[in-house]
This record gives sequence, C-alpha cells and structure tokens, in this order.
Amino acid sequence: MERWNKRQTGVIVVVIFVGVIIFGGTGNGLVVDLTVLEAATATGAVCLDGSPPAYHAAPGFGAGTNSWLVHIEGGGWCHNISNCEARRAGRLGSSRAMGSIPFSGILSDRIELNPEFYNWNKVKIAYCDGSSLTGDVESVDPVSKLHFRGARIFAAVMEDLHQRGMKHAENALLSGCSAGGLAAILHCDRFRELLPSAARVKCLSDGGFFLNVRDIAGSEYIKNYFSEIVTTHGSAKSLPSSCTSKMSPALCFFPQNVVTKISTPLFVLNAAYDSWQIRNALVSPGTDAAGVWRDCVSDPSLCDDGQLEVLQEFRAAFLGALRGLGVSPAVGLFVNSCFAHCQTELSELWHFQDSPLLENKTIASAVADWFYDRRAVKAVDCPFPCDSTCRSTPHVTEAFDFGVDSGGESLSAGGPGDRRPHNNG
Repeated sequence: MERWNKRQTGVIVVVIFVGVIIFGGTGNGLVVDLTVLEAATATGAVCLDGSPPAYHAAPGFGAGTNSWLVHIEGGGWCHNISNCEARRAGRLGSSRAMGSIPFSGILSDRIELNPEFYNWNKVKIAYCDGSSLTGDVESVDPVSKLHFRGARIFAAVMEDLHQRGMKHAENALLSGCSAGGLAAILHCDRFRELLPSAARVKCLSDGGFFLNVRDIAGSEYIKNYFSEIVTTHGSAKSLPSSCTSKMSPALCFFPQNVVTKISTPLFVLNAAYDSWQIRNALVSPGTDAAGVWRDCVSDPSLCDDGQLEVLQEFRAAFLGALRGLGVSPAVGLFVNSCFAHCQTELSELWHFQDSPLLENKTIASAVADWFYDRRAVKAVDCPFPCDSTCRSTPHVTEAFDFGVDSGGESLSAGGPGDRRPHNNG
C-alpha cells in the first residue's frame, strides 16, 4: 500500500487567544488532503453519523522516512443522545463534513518551526466519535441512528497505517490535543503493542490531563459528565483494565487514575491553569449565573483575591495528580503557568521566536529532548502571576517534589471547588 502525496504549501495566517495574549503569525503551512477509510465500515468503524473514519497524513522524507507521528484531533465530547445528535452533521460527527486542513506546530514540515519532527510521517486522526476514541456499542440507536464506535475507529486507522509502512517504524510518537490528548493517554500502551519491539515508541498528551475536581458550587460536575460519556458510548471495555478492575469505569476516564499503570513513556504537556478546565469543570455550566466569574475565566489577571485563591488551589490539585507519575525519566513534564489549552498544534506556541519557555526551552525542544533521551524533562513553572513564560520573558521555575509527604503517603490531588470565591458567598 502506498503512502500519501503532499498536496501543496499555502500561506496561513493564525490569530488565536490564549488568555488575553494574542499570538499572530504568518507562515507556509502544508495543506493536507483527507484520507477516508471506506473499507473500515465493514468492521463497524464509523463516525457518529455512520460515515467512514478518516485522517489527514503527510509522508515522511529523508531521515524521517521510518519515523511516525500520529496525532489525535481534539474537540470535546458528546455525553447523551441529544448532545451527540448536535454533532453528527459537522466535522466532529461525520467525515462527510471534513476537508483538507493545514499542518502546523508539531505537524509542520518546516525545519525552522518543527526542527525534530519536520520530516517524519505525520498523521492527524480526524475526531468524529465524541468519546476520545473509546466508544464501542454494537447496536445503532433506533431513533437517532447514531453510532458509538470510537474504539473501532482507532483500530481501523492503526491497521491502515500499519499497512502503509508504520509496521517498519523505528521511531513513533502518539500525541493528541484536548480530547485527543486524553485519547493518547488511554491508547498509549495499545499503540506501543502495535509497533516493532525495537522501535522507540512514546506518547504525548497535550491539554489532555483532565482533573477530577469539584466545581465552585461543590458539585461533581465533571465526574458526572464523564460518567455519562462512558455510559452513552459503552466505553468501559476500551478503558485500561488496570483501572477498571479497581474502580468505576467513569473514574478511568480521568488520567490521574490511569497514568500510574501505563508502561509506555509518557509526556504530559499542560497549563497548570488549563483554560478549558477552569471554564468548564471548575466554573461549570450554571454555577455562575450572576456572572461574577466572567472576567476571571477570560483573564486571570482580572480575578479578585478569592477567585485567584481558587485558581491556585486548582493548580495545587493538578500538580498533586501529576505526582502519581513518579520520578522515572521515562515521564516528561512541561507544565507552564499560561492560561491555555493545547499548545502543540500552533507554531506560535510549539516553536517560534516568542513561544512559551521553561528552563529556556520551547515546548518542541523539551519534547524532543525527552523523546530522544537526551535529558530528563520535568519542567513545572512557578504559580500565577508568574506567567511570564507565556511571553518568553525571564521567569523562575519551581522545584517539584515527586516523593511522598511527611506521613509517608503518596501525594494526591485535592479538590479546589470546596473553597468558593469570596464574593460568591
């Protein structure tokens, strides 16, 4: 089976918001066509609407011919029938709504923007199932005609890539952003099993370390939300058995309950003040009817003292959960104090002249150092308002202890939601 052809290089202008910081840049972006796996439907591997799964791919070249970067697209989840119906006609529910896309950041083919992975085979798995590629329900909902087959999509894409040359991989990295970053964690060991034993195989989760915390009202919103996802999509059988054998499958959708049993080297890239989690899990829907958190969740510099205290507690809980990863150099960390969510897909954040830095390294450099075992990478930034890494100005990193507390018990995450902002009563 042949690999893919590059399509064209175009001019891409990107302007995004990360907190209140605007990154603008112009560069040549590789535009990549969609590969649709029509034959995969025979195995039941389909999107929410029943259309075939798909991915975007660009072939490796030169020294990167036998190296593979497989990146899983993000896009949240759908947790019930009506919510999934709302996604089915768009690109997050149907390959029929997908088209060509530009590759940038970790997927860029320009050496100056992606110096370590630019010439690898690069694949972006299109996300159209709403379950972080974990769903597997044989029956089709008789009314909505929805299909919940995310796990089969992952298997079908892996099989296709295997036939296109990934079975000869010397290096391979499974990565993903947001819901895709969660998928990279949940499928990490499975990905390793598919590749040659002699290959260097690792996983990277970008913005995918979702924390089980209470919201500002003290409710378990995100836990209940994840539970509905797992139930709706029949995800239990696809989640790591090392976790589901000990606790509810819904809890195994949280990385903090899974990562301790992952044997494949894992790199966690995340903002300690993850903007999606703060806006959706911490200040969950309906908890801020008066709008007192509106400015704070848009720009943490606008938070009052009580709100800032809650954010700092969220950070402490996040770092506490990461301690479960242990001290092994196989585990990499880049946890900055940016108010951000996903930092690999845009060159402005991945590797650019004003990209975020920790230990004087861009994200791209830190990931490469870890992947090639050049050094241990466990970079954790100091707390907000020490968020200057987002602007690439001098900062002080914080010592991060992966050990045990004075009582000899493993450090674990606590819930910041029990403490409410001062002006919320």
